Amino acid sequence: MTRVAAVDCGTNSIRLLVADTDPATGELVDLDRRMTIVRLGQGVDRTGRLASEALQRTFAACREYAGIVKEHGAERLRFVATSASRDAENRDEFVRGVLDILGVEPEVISGDQEAEFSFTGATKELAGRDHLPKPYLVVDIGGGSTEFVIGDDRVRAARSVDIGCVRMTERHLARDGVVSDPPSKEQIAAMRADIEAALDLAEETVPLHEARTLVGLAGSVTTVSAIAQELPEYDSAAIHHSRVSHDRVREITEWLLRSTHAERAAVPSMHPGRVDVIGAGALVLLSIMERIGAEEVVVSEHDILDGIAWSVA
Repeated sequence: MTRVAAVDCGTNSIRLLVADTDPATGELVDLDRRMTIVRLGQGVDRTGRLASEALQRTFAACREYAGIVKEHGAERLRFVATSASRDAENRDEFVRGVLDILGVEPEVISGDQEAEFSFTGATKELAGRDHLPKPYLVVDIGGGSTEFVIGDDRVRAARSVDIGCVRMTERHLARDGVVSDPPSKEQIAAMRADIEAALDLAEETVPLHEARTLVGLAGSVTTVSAIAQELPEYDSAAIHHSRVSHDRVREITEWLLRSTHAERAAVPSMHPGRVDVIGAGALVLLSIMERIGAEEVVVSEHDILDGIAWSVA
């Protein structure tokens, strides 16, 4: 077994996985898996820059993670940065800060690379499950972008489009920096039109309608699953490989988009950092399901973070 550490720094959250891996058997054993909401992408869509306070939140999480990696004695560490740091003018400041704290330079990967890591992480353990027919369509709904990747045992096509939950919220559901509580029908309609245009772009590269199994990743999807199951708290074991029907996703999305901040915050499985952006994320998921005619989504807790760990191993 090789002990590795992987960090996935996205637009909304930064996550750490320390795991023992055995590439020969495909076994990955978690030693520590955690997530911190840092909202690195705060304002990037509007200003083109990483905000100073967002950088400080991210660096604080990196310092915490550095201690955990050292404590577990990981042999190798890979730090992957996604949408927000690709888009920012001052990304060099981000790179220097991470290098100083963790001793590795963050790799600002392309959307296509991001999609391939997501596919590996989500599907490696699905092999041999006949009740989940191939090809798989893996959708990773992040803060700044959503990755689409279709494949059987390997990736056939991938595309990243800019319809993440934070980006959609800031672009359509916020006025003067304050998220509407709840949003208007006009705001929701504009967001839906933006999502549909992005799906058109994705479909230019990825044959979405060929998918036989839809696999959904990341916090928006896992939170929808937690709500669907009416979990008393966030429970990764209950969420991993759960299935949520199209009808249930539609019901939850409609409720999220007509609810107030206080009502969403009262959901026991809701992470406080997702309260303002979950409606947009759920609408992205619903729009994808409607586009491809998916009757259900298979929810995976294993995603780009696991793919990064396997790439290190």
